[in-house]
Amino acid sequence: MSRNLYDLIGLAAGICFILALKGLSSPKSARRGNLIGAIGATVATIIVFFYANGGKALNHLPLILTAIGFGVIVGVPAARKVQMTQMPQLVALFNGVGGGAAALVAIVEYLKLGDGATTAEVVATVFTVIVGCVSFSGSVITFLKLQELMTTRPVIFPLGRQVIALTLIGVLASGGWVITSGGSTPLLVNGLLSLLFGILFVLPVGGADVPIVISLLNAFTGLTVAASGYVLQTTLLIVAGTLVGASGTILTRLMAEAMGRSLFGTLFGAFTAKAQASSGAVDTRPVKSGSPDDVAILLNYAQRVVIVPGFGLAVAQAQHTVRELADLLASKGVEVAYGIHPVAGRMPGHMNVLLAEANVPYEQLVEMEEINPTFPQTDVVLVVGANDVVNPAAKTTPGCPIYGMPILDVGQAGNVIFLKRSMRPGFAGIENELLYDAKTTLLFGDAKDSLTKVVSALKAL
Repeated sequence: MSRNLYDLIGLAAGICFILALKGLSSPKSARRGNLIGAIGATVATIIVFFYANGGKALNHLPLILTAIGFGVIVGVPAARKVQMTQMPQLVALFNGVGGGAAALVAIVEYLKLGDGATTAEVVATVFTVIVGCVSFSGSVITFLKLQELMTTRPVIFPLGRQVIALTLIGVLASGGWVITSGGSTPLLVNGLLSLLFGILFVLPVGGADVPIVISLLNAFTGLTVAASGYVLQTTLLIVAGTLVGASGTILTRLMAEAMGRSLFGTLFGAFTAKAQASSGAVDTRPVKSGSPDDVAILLNYAQRVVIVPGFGLAVAQAQHTVRELADLLASKGVEVAYGIHPVAGRMPGHMNVLLAEANVPYEQLVEMEEINPTFPQTDVVLVVGANDVVNPAAKTTPGCPIYGMPILDVGQAGNVIFLKRSMRPGFAGIENELLYDAKTTLLFGDAKDSLTKVVSALKAL
């Protein structure tokens, strides 16, 4: 394969990446965008086998094919079998692996170049190692938090900010040591300190803010890929990495705004937030619980119903049942919409993807800014497995983990129905005062089972 043909095919792959990002900007075109991106990545991988080392034979071909085969054997079943509730964890792991791989490639290339490496190549290598290692270890911590293998609350310790600052100084100093002195030992020290900083970087983040950190680490991974592309002198890697880094940065900013706080406050706010006293006592205030028949009657005589999906909907795999309920209400002349909070679930777009599985019409999915003004004219809001994104504490309780986050103002509706397994707080661990409001009815049980019973009761009316 000639160099010109190689560059032309690489350009086509880069265009595929751009079109993929454009497609992923809307739920309606996300599937097509994902497919285009996959095609571009496949083409970018295949052409390397026909043009490598400036047209020379590809070295270590059996090892490369073995690695690709291992990745396929592990990756395809994992992606196909992962539950929707575990998708954020999978994204975190894939993101971490990407950052770690970029760092390893940069290290290998640095050792290969030896004393022949230019200053620019050494700087690019150090940057890739630092950011790639931070992305890898930080992503592992986000996985552990999302999987609840460790506490989802912010992990803080005495002099935490000072320790994090000193670790960062050590990372930068060891990076300077690599640039000025060279050698494998300084690079190893730099990598280990970067891994430690990645852990310390994510530990203070509370569970509700983990999706923002995943997006930020995804941007980090993109930057490492772009830097490793410079080290390897591969334009396609630079293009792909820059796209991921830029889009990840924009998404992180948008998510931080959706949470109503600065990125710095999201990452380190736990060190300045006031500690909330907890007596450990169970709240004994009465709540109004209802039966599926009670809920069906409320819905049957409503003129407008808004469904607010949350992580509990994904856990119960009740998206198809909630679609059946919405269709039944629509057949009775009830106006139905879905109120989508930008950070509902455990990752950006989680609810959009979940409802798309059930073929919910896109026009029924209404974003927070558009749905909030309509709640005063809404007869019934059905909250399915959501808590934090409708919790008034975000507006009324300074110092709580979600304070300042814009919420869905469901309390302004005529009636609010919560589908919950128990009175356990949401992922942020904050009690929801709306549960005790006179207009609120709680329907306890598995969301899918409860919705099935409501559908049956509604059909009988």
